[in-house]
Amino acid sequence: MDDQKYTVQSNAKVNLCLRITGRLPSGYHTLSSLFQEIDLHDIITFTKATNYALHCNLETIPRDAKNLCSIAYHKLKALAPGAPDWHIQLIKNIPVEAGLGGGSSNAATVLKFLNSHWNLHLPESDLIKIARQIGADVAFYLRGGTQMAAGIGDILTPLELPERFVLLLICPQVQISTPWAYRQFDLTKRKYGDKFRHLFESGKIHWELFENQFESVVFPAYPEIGNLKARLLEAGALYAGLSGSGSTVFGIFHTRCAAESARRLFDHFTSYISLPVIS
Repeated sequence: MDDQKYTVQSNAKVNLCLRITGRLPSGYHTLSSLFQEIDLHDIITFTKATNYALHCNLETIPRDAKNLCSIAYHKLKALAPGAPDWHIQLIKNIPVEAGLGGGSSNAATVLKFLNSHWNLHLPESDLIKIARQIGADVAFYLRGGTQMAAGIGDILTPLELPERFVLLLICPQVQISTPWAYRQFDLTKRKYGDKFRHLFESGKIHWELFENQFESVVFPAYPEIGNLKARLLEAGALYAGLSGSGSTVFGIFHTRCAAESARRLFDHFTSYISLPVIS
């Protein structure tokens, strides 16, 4: 590989289960969730350069200091001021603001790459502290795989999937504001801390126990999204639900063949077949 240029994948994730547990004095909400990395990915190319620059294939993605890639870059640059700069080319394949964590994944990919190529050798504990300053989901991507999340999504415990499955992602052309979804949620319906281990008991996944509490907010406001969940279940999904606050809805299937068969029922939507990533 050219030592001046490196290309890496930046994977998406889904919230297989999500329960809202409370609200902090700061205004942030706390949750219990089950994060699963999947193989749908963006592509990030790092090229050595005289000065830092960020480019993206989507015009709607900011290229300034507000981009999470830039925030991650400059946080590590402060620890390595004399290190050579990199140009970042971001190819977005993960739908934006769809509950799939693309921006957080991109930021974590930058952190991991620069930590290695600037020879910072920061331990994971230090990278997690930096990740928390960038966004709640960024810390998850430092390790990826399957993890229980608590707090604001940054207190993480790795888990092992007891069985494999295939995901069908349906992505409507609707962008849902996560702060809006939290504001609409009735905190009297919150559920206190859940470790989710019972979902994986007896060497199988108990899909009948899964839920996403954002659905109580999103589906009444966007009934067409709730209809996607119903259609996925009618198509044979073992489970279907929102990822995060949406708008992506995913269905779980035993096989790729079953997922592909169901996908044909959603021709008018952007859709993806994806697999869990095992760390």
